[in-house]
Amino acid sequence: MTETAAAAEGIFRKALNDEQYAAVTAPDGPVFVLAAAGTGKTRTLVYRVAYLVEKGIDPSRILLLTFTNRAAREMLDRAERAAGRAVSGLWGGTFHHMANRILRRYAPLLGFKPDYTILDRDDSVSLIREIISRLKLKDKRFPKAEVLMSFHSAAANGGAALRDYVQARLDGAAVDIEDVLRVYSGYADRKAGLGAMDFDDLLLNGLRLFKEHGEVLRRFQEQFLHVLVDEYQDTNPIQAEWIDLIAAGHGNLLVVGDDFQSIYSWRGADYRNILSFPERYPAAALFKIETNYRSTPEILQIANRCIAGNPGQFQKTLRAVRPSGARPSLAVLRDGEHQARYVVEQIGNLRRSGVALKDIAVLYRAHFHAMDLQLALVRERLPHVVTSGVRFFEQAHIKDACSLLRLLNNPSDEIAFARFLQLFPGIGPRTAARIWAKLNGRVELDTPARRKLLFDCLPPALQAEWPPIQDIMAAYHDQNLSEDPGEAIHLFLEAFYAGHLAEQYDDPQHRMDDIQELIFFTSDFESNADFLGEMALISNLDAEAETLARESKDSVRLSTVHQAKGLEWKAVFVLWLGDGLFPSSRSISEQGNDSEERRLFYVAVTRACDRLFLCAPQVRRAADGSCNFLAPSRFLTELPQNLMRTERIPYL
Repeated sequence: MTETAAAAEGIFRKALNDEQYAAVTAPDGPVFVLAAAGTGKTRTLVYRVAYLVEKGIDPSRILLLTFTNRAAREMLDRAERAAGRAVSGLWGGTFHHMANRILRRYAPLLGFKPDYTILDRDDSVSLIREIISRLKLKDKRFPKAEVLMSFHSAAANGGAALRDYVQARLDGAAVDIEDVLRVYSGYADRKAGLGAMDFDDLLLNGLRLFKEHGEVLRRFQEQFLHVLVDEYQDTNPIQAEWIDLIAAGHGNLLVVGDDFQSIYSWRGADYRNILSFPERYPAAALFKIETNYRSTPEILQIANRCIAGNPGQFQKTLRAVRPSGARPSLAVLRDGEHQARYVVEQIGNLRRSGVALKDIAVLYRAHFHAMDLQLALVRERLPHVVTSGVRFFEQAHIKDACSLLRLLNNPSDEIAFARFLQLFPGIGPRTAARIWAKLNGRVELDTPARRKLLFDCLPPALQAEWPPIQDIMAAYHDQNLSEDPGEAIHLFLEAFYAGHLAEQYDDPQHRMDDIQELIFFTSDFESNADFLGEMALISNLDAEAETLARESKDSVRLSTVHQAKGLEWKAVFVLWLGDGLFPSSRSISEQGNDSEERRLFYVAVTRACDRLFLCAPQVRRAADGSCNFLAPSRFLTELPQNLMRTERIPYL
């Protein structure tokens, strides 16, 4: 061994633990690195690059595939510092970036010019919108361009037949599938005419290039002596096949991933890619990295125990480096409001003990699970940022549902009138304004004669669909629905809005869940007027809270577990740990088992460094104001009680 090589080995030994060092210095051939949460996955990849360069491998013969360009840049910068020399020339970036780089050179083989245009999502949506208009399909019953683009992308990334995917997603909607397919055909023609590819085409055409033109594939198989892949558990079928083809030349493929953190099946990620790796590469050397630097032993005990319940996985046990800390807390609470009060109180305690708000996160399975907490944080003027979506009452579908209540409550509410009427086919801003003018700026709905005045102003096509809406308006005034705004929303959902959601959004069920949560919320009020007054107050406080969060560099983070992957905080709260909510009964039904939900819980737990708070409300309000009792999440009941400090918080 030369003096330089010996010095380099010394640096690697000092910088890496034994598990990481073994993976970094693995011999040539296929290498399978299972890096559990918080174990230094990025560090391992970085030093593998540095190790290869130190061995004399030309950086231009290394391909590093990541899921964000930022991750690639960070890895290359760190690899350069670790190697003590330039790694310029290395091909590093996302799958889309690499496919584009190759296609720029060989696009003519697929009928494109080298200077083809890449359409961003807005470009693609605009083209689809144009085709919908040209085919005269532009009415509110036909899916929006954004929805069709989302379906197109999901089918492409998941390797599904477009017709089958669209039929499944629009099942029950009043839409002709053949019309949808005509739009997609027109979209393909327009892209071809423009000499353009959309984001998904980059992957599809990158794979097509290799499969149809063996000489191109062989050229890159020869160039890339080593292929390294980050977050392998998140690859979709197209990406996995592309990797297999390009690595087949020299066989030096190293993938790093964690099957325990495969939670993106809804994005097209295929869990089977990582599970089948040993079968596709039977000679692969396996390395497990299980030493965790993030969390206390007590938190890791929870993580290890919960994930052990999943069948068909690569067993790993997280081992803590950090000293012992506080046992995770399990708070048994009455309902969502009680849960919110508890979290706010604990945030105050953490803050007083020296934990900054920016080091605290509240995680949940679905966006609507955070509504009670958002309201509590707003009222307490605690700076917080909601990264799982728009604040609850600012969401379009919540405003849509409330527009009917506002109109029923205040006949002079022109804004509510315009928003409500424009939900229906054939009604745009100008038509709504014209009808409002005909009604002399006031929509009285409390008698049959006054409701008929509105009906007579509507276009004939809308009149045919209006009777169910008229019935709701009649019930509001004649059956005291003014004292039960939730029932009015429920009737509107059944009569019209559920179908509208299915046709206009790519996530209708999630929006239905939000509206159901809104219905629960209305049960706290004695009248529609009381509810609307409180909602207006909350909206104003929400705006203040948003300003406060922007001005403050210290804010609590509210996030779904999906969006929290890869991040960490000193203290983490996990909400609504009740069976049917977390785990989600819908997800279990769609997946056929609870495996992905269990992985989601594992990801939530392993975001916590020092403190973990698990919240288990026992009651969930029903739309009629009654209570549904929740069984504790199976992920809690499976845990030995001595792993947690259980607190039954009194409801005061």
